[in-house]
Amino acid sequence: MLTDMKARQAKPREADYKLGDSGGLYLLVTKGGAKSWRLKYRFAGKEKRLTFGRYPEVSLAEARARRDEAKRLLRDMRDPAVEAMKRRLVAAAAAEATFEKVAREWHELQSPRWAPVHAADVIRSLQNEVFSNLGSVPLREIDAPLVLAVLRKIERRGALETAKRVRQRMSAVFVHGISTGICTADPASTVARALKPAPKKTRQPAMTNVEALRGVLRATEESGASPVTKLASRLLALTAVRPGVVRGFEWSEIEGVDWSSDHPEDTEAGLWRVPSSRMKLVLERKDDATFDHLVPLSRQAIEAIAAIRPLTKRLPILFPSNRHLHRPLSENAIGYLYNRCGYHGRHVPHGWRAAFSTIMNERAERAGRSGDRAVIDLMLAHVPSNKVEGAYNRAAYMERRREIAQEWADLLTEGLCPAADLLKGPRR
Repeated sequence: MLTDMKARQAKPREADYKLGDSGGLYLLVTKGGAKSWRLKYRFAGKEKRLTFGRYPEVSLAEARARRDEAKRLLRDMRDPAVEAMKRRLVAAAAAEATFEKVAREWHELQSPRWAPVHAADVIRSLQNEVFSNLGSVPLREIDAPLVLAVLRKIERRGALETAKRVRQRMSAVFVHGISTGICTADPASTVARALKPAPKKTRQPAMTNVEALRGVLRATEESGASPVTKLASRLLALTAVRPGVVRGFEWSEIEGVDWSSDHPEDTEAGLWRVPSSRMKLVLERKDDATFDHLVPLSRQAIEAIAAIRPLTKRLPILFPSNRHLHRPLSENAIGYLYNRCGYHGRHVPHGWRAAFSTIMNERAERAGRSGDRAVIDLMLAHVPSNKVEGAYNRAAYMERRREIAQEWADLLTEGLCPAADLLKGPRR
């Protein structure tokens, strides 16, 4: 058997030669002076050889350990050379399987199950928060401290909910990697308890006094915000839909309005058909046109849409981002506008829904119209759990819905400037 001293002292000769150890292991010394460990064995009746690496990078003890492992494989009727090749291929594939590459594969696989808006939000959050830091790192090389470092950066901005969502999405990428053999652990799951707890959700702050609500619109529309943001805010207030629905509003969703007319606001049958895929619905209803949300457009709502039309009619969406015309207005644009105008903690974009519900239900109660409560719920897209009932109610009470929408718009815009004036910049 060899000793380490013999291996170290072996000198090159005129021809390559071997220094045998045991069990088929030997050290090959070339005439150029290179030394490497080899194993001679037989598999399926054929003599084969396996290389373990160069000496002294691979020590005698390590070479013997690899020989013993090869012998165990042979006892299990597995070819050590084939197993070594498989390990090399797996290692090479894992090195190429960066976080970004695997994340995009996972997203492509999952996105058909999601609403388009959610699918876009998922990949955008990974692009903005993770890819710049870990995108080029092989998935199997990422550990819990690296994941936590990314999430801590998000936390330092105060975006605790974002950090929570990003962690969940990173974890899903690792689980996908585990299932495909790329990695063996999910470090994103282990850091969950190391994150700061997100604040408990409370009711969205909303004003429910008509004059105060007019004040919100007046203050924000007299600010220096962009016309796109101000008109989106006004339309949000007039329709009481969810903010994300306004942000993704596409021109193709408008029905019954003649834009060639000098006064499109005189249209009595203007309708906004929000596709079910953009509504807050359970997944199985996302592709069901039965659950499209029908929003009757008041005269003031059509005025707001007509005001933005010269700016964005050539785009698919009404309210694009200031930076990227092909993307919707930022989800924070209207909320930040309200905060800048002094309404932080007092009224948020989602608050228009509570305001509409409270005020219009109170007016209905005073007028003795008890049936309006169901109509108002329908206008807020509170879809009943029974699918048949939901299908029946989609277009129900449309005449009354138009009356309520117009009554709400008249209340809200009393004393406000025409929508077209919002294109002229801040008023003094």
